[in-house]
Amino acid sequence: MKISSKLLNKTDFTKAEIVELLNADGDSCSKLFAVADEIKREYIGSKVYFRGLIEFSNICSKDCFYCGIRKSNTNVHRYNLSDNEILDAARFAYENNYGSLVLQSGEIGNDQFAGRIENLLKKIKALSDDKLGITLSVGEQPRDVYKRWFDAGAHRYLLRIETSIRQLYRRLHPDGHSFENRLKCLKTLQDIGYQTGTGVMIGLPHQTVEDLADDLLFMQSFNIDMAGMGPYLEHEETPLYAHNDVLWPIEKRFSMALKMIAVLRIMMKDINIASATALQAIDPLGREKGVKVGANVIMPNITPGMYRNDYSLYQNKPCTDEEPAQCRGCLDARLALADSDIGYGEWGDSKHYFRRMKK
Repeated sequence: MKISSKLLNKTDFTKAEIVELLNADGDSCSKLFAVADEIKREYIGSKVYFRGLIEFSNICSKDCFYCGIRKSNTNVHRYNLSDNEILDAARFAYENNYGSLVLQSGEIGNDQFAGRIENLLKKIKALSDDKLGITLSVGEQPRDVYKRWFDAGAHRYLLRIETSIRQLYRRLHPDGHSFENRLKCLKTLQDIGYQTGTGVMIGLPHQTVEDLADDLLFMQSFNIDMAGMGPYLEHEETPLYAHNDVLWPIEKRFSMALKMIAVLRIMMKDINIASATALQAIDPLGREKGVKVGANVIMPNITPGMYRNDYSLYQNKPCTDEEPAQCRGCLDARLALADSDIGYGEWGDSKHYFRRMKK
C-alpha cells in the first residue's frame, strides 16, 4: 500500500486514514517510520530518557484475564520488596544518573498500601536531594490517594487503558472491573496535575486494525502526555490463553506495535512515548527499533535480579538474568547504534504536558 506525503504531513486524521497508515507495508512502511523519526527529532530531539523500573511487588487484587500475576493464578511466587530494597534500587538509579524511576506493582487498594507509597516517595526524594523524577504505575486508586502521592513527590502516572473498545475491555476483565472507572481515574490524574500516561496492548485476541485506530484517536482526544504501548504477549496460565487460535502471528504484532508508535508520534508530536520491554521479548533489538520509529523513553529494569522472573505479566520476559549495572551498560551501547543520546540526569518531562497546562 502506497502512502502519500500529504497524508503523513497531516495533523488531524480520520479513522480511515489511520487504518491506512497502520496497514502500510514495504516502502510505505519505511516512509512512515522515517517521517515519525523526523518528527520526533524536530519536536523532542534525539535524546532518550531512562526510567529506572522497580517492580516492587507482584501481589495484585485484580483478576485481568490476560495477566500472569492475576489474583487467581496460584502458580505465581508472590513477593513484596522491603522498603530498604526499594530504596536501594532508587539509590542505584540516582547514583547512576538515570534522572527518573518508575515504581510499579500489582494493584492494591487499601490505607496501608497508600501510606507505604507516600512514605517511600518522601524517602526517595530525600535520598536523591529531589533530583530523581518519579512515575507511579500502581493502578486505580481513590482521588485522595492520588493527591497524597502527588503532594509527596510523584509527578507522572501511567494507567494503561489496554483497549479503548468497551466490548473488548469486557472480554479482558471479569465482572467488577469497570471501564468507566478506568476513564474516571485517568481524568482525575489529569485534574490533580500529573503528567498522565496511558496505553494499549496490540494484537489482542479479537482485536482489529480498526480497533487500534480507535485507540490512537482515544489517546489524542484524551490529550495524554505520555504513552506506553506494546505487543500483546500471551501467558499460558491466563484465561485469554484459550483464544490463541485467533491471535495475529507474533511478527505482525511486533510490526503493528512499531506502526502504532510511529502513527502516534505523527498525531501527537511532543508527547513522551515509551519503547516497551515487550518489543525486546520478540526481537533482541526491539526496544531500539521502537526508538528509531518515534519512541523517546526506555525503562531499564533495576529490580533486584532474584525477583524479576516472578513479575511475569507475560512469558519469555527479557533481561531477567541481568543485574541493574549490566542492563545500563547494554542499553548505552544499543542506543548509540540507534543514533540516540541518553538524557542522563534529566527528568525528561513531557513537553506536551507543559503546553497542555498553559491552556
